[in-house]
Amino acid sequence: MSAINVTVDNDLADLIPGYLENRRKDIEKINLLIAGGNIEEIKVLAHRMKGSGGGYGFDQITEIGKNMENAAKNSDISLIIEQVKELQNYLDNINVIYSSE
Repeated sequence: MSAINVTVDNDLADLIPGYLENRRKDIEKINLLIAGGNIEEIKVLAHRMKGSGGGYGFDQITEIGKNMENAAKNSDISLIIEQVKELQNYLDNINVIYSSE
């Protein structure tokens, strides 16, 4: 897959690396929660992603969070796993471009 260019406000430049690293940590947590059968906590993490992604300029993270939250509400493990892979792919291919406009 080619790079996914995302333009983010320059004012958020100091926050973006930590935000993206925390989403990588979420992947690890979700995989552990899947193994432990803790769907409720997955729903909470997904809800947070849904709420935070767009605020940082990452609309795709919001969409993944929404899909994952819905999958958790329906106890659809296969769809949760699919969304985790989608998030991993997104994070692996994102190219953040900072803009002052």
